[in-house]
Amino acid sequence: MARQLKIRLLTWDVKDTLLRLRCPVGEEYATKARAHGLEVDATALGKAFRQAYKVQSHRFPNYGLSRGLTSCQWWKDVVLQTFHLAGVQDVQAVGPLADQLYKDFSMPCTWQMLEGAEATLRGCRKRGLTLAVISNFDHRLEDILVGLGLREHFDFVLTSEAAGWPKPDPRIFHKALQLTHTEPAAAAHVGDSYHCDYQGARAVGMHSFLLVGPEPLDPVIRDSIPKEHILPSLSHLLPALDCLEGSTLGCKT
Repeated sequence: MARQLKIRLLTWDVKDTLLRLRCPVGEEYATKARAHGLEVDATALGKAFRQAYKVQSHRFPNYGLSRGLTSCQWWKDVVLQTFHLAGVQDVQAVGPLADQLYKDFSMPCTWQMLEGAEATLRGCRKRGLTLAVISNFDHRLEDILVGLGLREHFDFVLTSEAAGWPKPDPRIFHKALQLTHTEPAAAAHVGDSYHCDYQGARAVGMHSFLLVGPEPLDPVIRDSIPKEHILPSLSHLLPALDCLEGSTLGCKT
């Protein structure tokens, strides 16, 4: 008789899985810039941020730790480059603003929980699951989770800054498995990134669920994932776990 699958460890991405920013980055940057006497268009700042973040991530992966940078310095450089790309040439004016924005994004009030986040985490705990975070975040994440009342749900928080490897690097997933003495087949991961979360976890033998937002899922991605691995919302997770473990509870085909 086949042994029934039992998930013991459930790891979580955080940004856009459990938490999201209260305001879009461009709006937040524009508001704080105004307080510093700078008028910059929010849409232009949002576009510039995406460009600056992409370039910085490619040039200095995982906060540039292997190149001698700190995550604080890495983020401040992103802010400086964002305003430069948005047309602000006065570096001296942007310097204090970069300091302020770094502090602001460290504050729990800048973030909000996704609908169903706390209820889902409580439901997972009631099932006896070990919960942990695997996030491409920096050291500020601990205080953000504490401030929002979510830290108590997790046995540990493993950031890419602390681990030294960002998702989808298999080593960060293996580290979480080692910390909990869990075999990959008894672990599952939840996240919103197909590449970093869904594929990253599956590459090490873990189960995985992809949380999708209101935007339509790329057809190529959608067709490559079993529908029972796709979560339209966090409230779908517990029924999906029932399906995964072979239970009939909440399992819809």
